[in-house]
Amino acid sequence: MDFGKNFPEGLSGESPREPTDAPPHTAAREGWHVSRYIVAARIPGDSQGRFAVANLSRGSCGAYPTLELAALAMLNELPPDHPAVERLARRGLIVNFDERAALEAKARMACAGGRTVTLTICPTMACNFDCPYCFERHGGPSMSQEVQDDVEALAGRVMDAAGAGVLRVVWFGGEPLLAARVIESLSGRLIGLAEGRGAKYHAEAVTNGYLLTPAAVELLGRARVSEVQVTLDGVGTAHDATRHLAGGGATFDRIVENLSRPGLPFRVSVRHNVHQGNLGEAENVRALAEELAAQTGNSIAFCPALVLNSETAERRGQQVGLLDGPAFSEVMLSNVLPGTGPRAIPCGACHLFDLGVDPEGRLHKCRQTVDKPGLSFGAARDWDPRDPLTTASRPDNLTGFINCAYPPGDDECAACLWLPVCAGGCPYERLMHGRRQCVPFREDPEGYVLALWRDSQAGQAT
Repeated sequence: MDFGKNFPEGLSGESPREPTDAPPHTAAREGWHVSRYIVAARIPGDSQGRFAVANLSRGSCGAYPTLELAALAMLNELPPDHPAVERLARRGLIVNFDERAALEAKARMACAGGRTVTLTICPTMACNFDCPYCFERHGGPSMSQEVQDDVEALAGRVMDAAGAGVLRVVWFGGEPLLAARVIESLSGRLIGLAEGRGAKYHAEAVTNGYLLTPAAVELLGRARVSEVQVTLDGVGTAHDATRHLAGGGATFDRIVENLSRPGLPFRVSVRHNVHQGNLGEAENVRALAEELAAQTGNSIAFCPALVLNSETAERRGQQVGLLDGPAFSEVMLSNVLPGTGPRAIPCGACHLFDLGVDPEGRLHKCRQTVDKPGLSFGAARDWDPRDPLTTASRPDNLTGFINCAYPPGDDECAACLWLPVCAGGCPYERLMHGRRQCVPFREDPEGYVLALWRDSQAGQAT
């Protein structure tokens, strides 16, 4: 983006070339330059005519008057110790280092950094739903006791290798509540393992919500699940059109009934899978989530997400209409921009200590591969994170995902304004389909920064 075009005439986001007779000690000569990752837009209706300016790499956003921003065009004149230089640097508008190199270094460190181990555990790949856009093949048995033993041992090895202070477990599937007994039995063992190492335990569940009965809620409470994701594709028949029972049958009313019970012991994230057929339902689902939260006192939040291409849906001829960037951008920018801040790596698939385990004990680096044995990289029984390549049965399925963080060799990505936000985009899309998954608001940087500004003001108001 041409940063300067968002400012009044005479201001520029690029410092002019310093003349040969310029003073020897200026901010520009000392290496200060405008950050390549800032976006700006004039705040509509602002009585002071200020601009909202965000640094995508730092995740900061603030309002600036025109006069203060004029200093961006004066780095060849200001001495490096001028108060304006310090102020602009503190706010991330100017930097004195190679930001792209810093992002790449941050990504490399993050691939095995931190002290959190994440295990996405699929107790079963069976599902009671048949959603047309689902990327999975469903079916098969629940996780055996032998595999549960292997998962517990694996968790211990990975925690020790990482020096973990947190064990995070995500119950996934299939529909994990079809194997509720596995969740209960394995949770107790993993909780004990974490506590025995002085680590915190955090658990989440991704469920379609149909089986979230009072008994299941009690079970998840005992399993110390603190967050549950439930998907609604719309309200009423709009939801039932795509999220129906296997063999047919409505699901919306029962899911809402399950979420309407006061006293849920976990937070609920209501995910709205946005596609062409239900784009108009986004506000209805958001309103429903807010209504349920108000009526029950439960913590219920709305989160839109983009439906992606699915090979399984294509094979079945059931692919839903996918949204283009501008349409999805509008949804994202009007709903608090969930998950769009700066990131060191695209997702957990690039982190050595973030693992998926299928019901057979195969290990995966991405949730979208848990139903595809050929894309696993090893087995819970014998994979050792201290010797990750030698003990992997398919090392390429491990290293391929990790190397997608700020991917080398992609010059277009490297030069993109949005690199700090997407970190190279979805590794699965890149590896499996050879395509980038760019941020949906890529062509609307002004809309993005104004949405950030509105969000920051709403946060201050509360």
